[in-house]
Amino acid sequence: MRWLRRRLGMLAGERGSALVEFVFIALVVFVPLVYVIAGFSAVQRGVFASQAAAREAGRAMGTAPDPVTGHEWALRAAQLAVEDQSVDLADLRVTYAPAGADCDAAGGYSPALLPGEEFSVCVTVTVRIPLLPEFVDANTATGQFVVERDRYVDR
Repeated sequence: MRWLRRRLGMLAGERGSALVEFVFIALVVFVPLVYVIAGFSAVQRGVFASQAAAREAGRAMGTAPDPVTGHEWALRAAQLAVEDQSVDLADLRVTYAPAGADCDAAGGYSPALLPGEEFSVCVTVTVRIPLLPEFVDANTATGQFVVERDRYVDR
């Protein structure tokens, strides 16, 4: 027991150092960890928003009576889906691509909404990472949804 008392007596001079060490470890480890988690959640929110917006825009466009109305419906459906994920609407872009094409080729294509037509709806959302400046907008998430119009449509 003597050795234990001597050992405890040696530690008596280090009172209060655990608090200082904990604060130091909290600043060095926990603050960057919280920032990384916030960054990953922002990216994941953008991915979810783009995928859900593409799906909803595709469904709206696929059921529209004409291309102009379809584009309006698709844009509004995409806006609602993006708002649901708390992403800024200024960062939303809806484009269309022909059947079999990737979203990189989207832009100049506009679906005619003919019976049996197949096309892709591409929604691109800019992902904002917390605490990064506004001009850093190279992070984008793109969702793609393939639409196949029903072959038997009343006209």
